[in-house]
Amino acid sequence: MGAKTWMLVFSDLNAREALAAKPSLDRDASLKLASTLFPGERLEPIGDGDLSYTCPPENEVHIGCFQSVSVVAAREFAIDYPSRLPHHFIAAGGHGLVTLHAMHSAVDWFAYAIWSNGKLVRALSLSPDDGIIEDIGQRLPFEEPYWSGEHPDADDDDEGSSYPFPFHPLDLGEEALKNCFGYQLEGFMDPSLLEPESIPLLRYKRSRPSWWKFW
Repeated sequence: MGAKTWMLVFSDLNAREALAAKPSLDRDASLKLASTLFPGERLEPIGDGDLSYTCPPENEVHIGCFQSVSVVAAREFAIDYPSRLPHHFIAAGGHGLVTLHAMHSAVDWFAYAIWSNGKLVRALSLSPDDGIIEDIGQRLPFEEPYWSGEHPDADDDDEGSSYPFPFHPLDLGEEALKNCFGYQLEGFMDPSLLEPESIPLLRYKRSRPSWWKFW
């Protein structure tokens, strides 16, 4: 598995339905939101990307504002404890839903969190090396089949296995992508799902201005 994400999604209600409608990208609103989320940074446009790549390097932010939904991808969202996301990111979601999704294939780590009206509803973070890092709130329905053992890791040897979960974290991460946003990155591709390449994102290079004083 090679999937990686670190993104935050703001939505009025249902992000999956909003993205499925393939809304038009609002470039002005996207830059405004990026400037709000990353104040004091110089944002230099470096072309367009799309929803299939939401794991930009540290010096980039990928962002798209659409009707009823906005997507922001930045390294600040690749955090072991998603519930500790700085408040100003959550506040930017206003009175809607804010969903964090992060996973990294190199360490089989997955994390997600959901806030509604600024209040944390669910936060989960886990990897085979660190175990369950964070588990706050009631499990959402799409999680239950995984916790109950209905989706065991295909590469796991049942005999003498000490794998800490009854599923692979990246499999649950893909399920979260499908449930929350209506697309997937790897695994069996459901043709009824959204193609993430169809949702454009703006790419900005991030830097902090250097201040020089001359006498």
